[in-house]
Amino acid sequence: MNSSRPYMLRALYEWIVDNDCTPYILVDANHAGVVVPPGYCANGQIVLNTAPAAVRNFTMDNQAISFEARFSGAPFSLYVPISAVLAIYARENGQGMFFDVQSDVLSDEDSVAPMDNDKAAESPVTLHAVSTETAKDEEGDDEPPTPPTGGRPSLRVVR
Repeated sequence: MNSSRPYMLRALYEWIVDNDCTPYILVDANHAGVVVPPGYCANGQIVLNTAPAAVRNFTMDNQAISFEARFSGAPFSLYVPISAVLAIYARENGQGMFFDVQSDVLSDEDSVAPMDNDKAAESPVTLHAVSTETAKDEEGDDEPPTPPTGGRPSLRVVR
């Protein structure tokens, strides 16, 4: 069976753009085949603004995402294999989805070998929804959370 990751990425990208938000993708810059501008990665990852107004020749198919963008005024062609995408989310509210780091492509041995019931129940890709809504704590405290003190918004990966 084909990976669901490229389909989920395209659907979420369209949903984010349709809601007038800015789609950001978090990419594993150390993944094989990734072509991103050197010097813009932090901790082996890079966040890319893929808004239609920020890129040219944007293509997202089942194998990769490719487009042209400017970095410090210089044009650069980017190529990101789908398996290197770690997350897609809206810059304005953080809503989107994280993908597991593990590969979602089955090897030839896995696709031929019979699966037992435990393996059949496991999904090759685990998707996690991202939401900025805060849950009420166990005591039922309805007080709103304190707003951030300032600075740039950031995305935090919780494992």
